[in-house]
Amino acid sequence: MPAKTRGTRSWQEHQQSIADLLQRRTGANVAAWKARIRRQHLADEASLRSWLAEQAVTGYSQQLLVMETFGYPEFLLASADQLIEGQYADRPALRLILDVIVAHLPRLGKVTLQARKGYVSLLTPRRTFATVQPTTKRRVDLGLRLAKPKAVGRLARASSMGNSQVTARIPLSAPEEVDDEVITWLRRAYDENS
Repeated sequence: MPAKTRGTRSWQEHQQSIADLLQRRTGANVAAWKARIRRQHLADEASLRSWLAEQAVTGYSQQLLVMETFGYPEFLLASADQLIEGQYADRPALRLILDVIVAHLPRLGKVTLQARKGYVSLLTPRRTFATVQPTTKRRVDLGLRLAKPKAVGRLARASSMGNSQVTARIPLSAPEEVDDEVITWLRRAYDENS
């Protein structure tokens, strides 16, 4: 079994950062918002979303309050390691690609890993700069957030990978493919998003 991925931010930590954002923007914490929501007697998610939008609560903060009200998907309750293990359960050899990428991250600077259900986001202190996604049973895609990417070498444009911020990708089939070219692109994405 692969080593645990150290420094990976869990969904719980991610949710807490959204809760902190909600409080900074509105002056009220999650508990206060939940009390307000209960007083509204809203019957469904659409009604809640509409009411929250009227209160200027949108985006991640709105999603958090919807889940607090109607329940969290099971994958959000899993640990970061459980999510990553699930991604590679039927393709364990590809997990080594993620491990090699993660091993290079300290050379870039401060990086936080955010495990998602189907991929891992790599974040600078400012925002997401890359994703690692087991796309097929034989390939992992390293998605990069680059301004004006041009297809060159192994770098290809990305249309729907990881999250919508990814603009380019590099397909990887083996750990040894994480070479100088890949690290150079990873460094460029980190620098552009720092």
